[in-house]
Amino acid sequence: MEHMEQWTIDLRNSITNGDMIARDFETEAEGINAVCKTYPMRIPRYYYNLIREIGDPIWKQSVPSINELLDDDSPEYPLQEEEDSPVPRLTHRYPDRVLLLITDRCPMYCRFCTRKRMVGRTSVITEKTIAMGIDYIRSHTEIRDVLLSGGDPLMVNDRKLELIISSIRAISHVEIIRIGTRFPCVLPSRITDDLCNMLKKYHPIFVNTHFNHPSEITPQSKEACERLAGAGIPLGCQTVLMKGINDNPVILKELMHKLLMMRVRPYYLYQADLTRGTNHFRTRVESGLQVMQALRGYTTGFAVPQFVIDAPGGGGKIPLMPDYVIKFDEREIVLRNFEGKEFCYPQADQQYVKDTREIELINF
Repeated sequence: MEHMEQWTIDLRNSITNGDMIARDFETEAEGINAVCKTYPMRIPRYYYNLIREIGDPIWKQSVPSINELLDDDSPEYPLQEEEDSPVPRLTHRYPDRVLLLITDRCPMYCRFCTRKRMVGRTSVITEKTIAMGIDYIRSHTEIRDVLLSGGDPLMVNDRKLELIISSIRAISHVEIIRIGTRFPCVLPSRITDDLCNMLKKYHPIFVNTHFNHPSEITPQSKEACERLAGAGIPLGCQTVLMKGINDNPVILKELMHKLLMMRVRPYYLYQADLTRGTNHFRTRVESGLQVMQALRGYTTGFAVPQFVIDAPGGGGKIPLMPDYVIKFDEREIVLRNFEGKEFCYPQADQQYVKDTREIELINF
């Protein structure tokens, strides 16, 4: 019998229907199971054991809610990734980078997932679609950055994952390979020494993981992140702003500080996408701006993520910031700092700027 790694055993023992949840938390299984027929559930027992009570932030992210079936207004395909897919399961939205889906499976089916319509169902990602994606990357020399996503790309075993990564690394114009994964948060046993030793052969490799609440940061998740960092892999975190989970400056500040303590840099804070079945998680945009205002200037600069909306209709990520610019003209710009105080910064003289540019061009 082939040796099974611990993480695959952990994955097989995941919670996939409402019966155990109903028993453990004295609630009804019927509603949970009804949602599962439309949107699958998988909760690793590690993450399940972090739930303290019904409706807490861990519960809301992992346990199906009847609200998912009541959302008829939101689109199934809010980001219209298919519109920017020259070959199946590859998105080429930005000039120099692409997103390549290598699996449609995840260790946990997050209830707020932007690809809710496709993950955990009949597979549409195959070795053929992956090969087509790699061929596309190979034939387009403008691509310097490849993001592996899914599903969760670390659902792929080490051997297959290395075949994909090594094929991409062999393409001379690809500079950076990125992996987006929630494993360090929801099933940290996946982050093994073998995995890290494999990944570090193909630097520069970057990993963006995904934590939404301080309760998700445990000794196990910290060990997983530090193992990746110890392999020379820079780590970022993409957090989703969600109602009743983390739409609070105090909670998010604690989360950002804890991330830094395990060598994960806050990267993005996402306004929740307009995805069908997830509308109950959405906050007002002002909530995100208030969070940013509470962070900027009140904590370490690199503890402050960039607040973005992934624009519906395939517009890409658009950053939002509190209004720190009061006015500007040819003479000066008037700014407001984090304390609300105003400051004037004089504009550079236009003639001086022009003369300097001419000198630079002559010297060049």
